[in-house]
Amino acid sequence: MQKWIMSGIFFFSCALALVLLFTLPGKEEAAEEAKPTMPEVTMVAADAEAVLKSSCITCHGDQLQGGAGPALNQVGSHLDAEALFTVISKGRPPGMPSFKDSLSEEEIANVAMYLAEKK
Repeated sequence: MQKWIMSGIFFFSCALALVLLFTLPGKEEAAEEAKPTMPEVTMVAADAEAVLKSSCITCHGDQLQGGAGPALNQVGSHLDAEALFTVISKGRPPGMPSFKDSLSEEEIANVAMYLAEKK
């Protein structure tokens, strides 16, 4: 009797493992779902500069030359607008905070597009 119970539990566990294996998202899918999407906006340089002055110069410097944070004056040469939008929205360890709660998506997209042109 005990063999039948153990084999039933084993069969159930294997079936559950197969179901979970084929239904749970992989690492790539989970990362893609967590990535914020950049809204379509027209870049307005004056607005982007105002947001940079109010939110970014403390760490990145008044000329984006760097300081506590890295230099942003040529950041567009290695990051595109989508990547910059993700970094600004979600932050980046160890010191870059997330700005998704303090800036609107449109403001973040405008800044990302502005910085992407800095090459």
